[in-house]
Amino acid sequence: HQMLACDYSQIELRVLADLADEKVLIEAFRNNEDIHTKTAQLIFGKEEITSLERRQAKAVNFGIIYGQSAWGLSEGINIGPAEAKRFIEAYYATFPGIKGFMDTVVEEAVNKGYATTMFNRRRYLPELRSSVYMQRESGKRNAMNAPIQGTAADIIKIAMVDLDKEMTRLKVRSKMLLQIHDELVFDVYKPELENIKTLVKTEMEQAFKLDVPLDVDLGIGNNWLEAH
Repeated sequence: HQMLACDYSQIELRVLADLADEKVLIEAFRNNEDIHTKTAQLIFGKEEITSLERRQAKAVNFGIIYGQSAWGLSEGINIGPAEAKRFIEAYYATFPGIKGFMDTVVEEAVNKGYATTMFNRRRYLPELRSSVYMQRESGKRNAMNAPIQGTAADIIKIAMVDLDKEMTRLKVRSKMLLQIHDELVFDVYKPELENIKTLVKTEMEQAFKLDVPLDVDLGIGNNWLEAH
């Protein structure tokens, strides 16, 4: 037997591109571009990007998903809060669809008391109506994040159900062991390896159709570390 680790590549950013209907990001994912380099090129307004600029763009890309503040971003990439604020403003100016989506999500969550995933699963956010400013701000960040990370979680659960049905139908000896964040881990019977790799990649990538393709990276090893 060997271990097979199957990881959704940047699924939260792909979900965000779809939810926000952000055309530039959608096209970049469809063209299989490096999304962090593309973001850096747009934010900095140039083609040639340094490794530092790519790292900064990557931090902003993932920070936006979690509703990160300028202070949080400044801590993450070791720059001043004022500069981090300019980064976030430049990001929203570059991707106005994302800014509009985030504002709408927060407004609806305040009115309804919850945010929803694409599949209408709810996350209730009573802290949005707290009298304490910090709790309200935390609620806003959770409202921004819930549709994105929650939808990604829904998609991987759909993939797990579909894979379980297919593996049962095929009567394979390989087993699905567990889910870790955006990753599924399998204990694979060696003679079944190539078939299981094809099956898992296909089912995970076709679990749900977004406006951008889902992409799954596969790793194989004798243990989980080797599989990465």
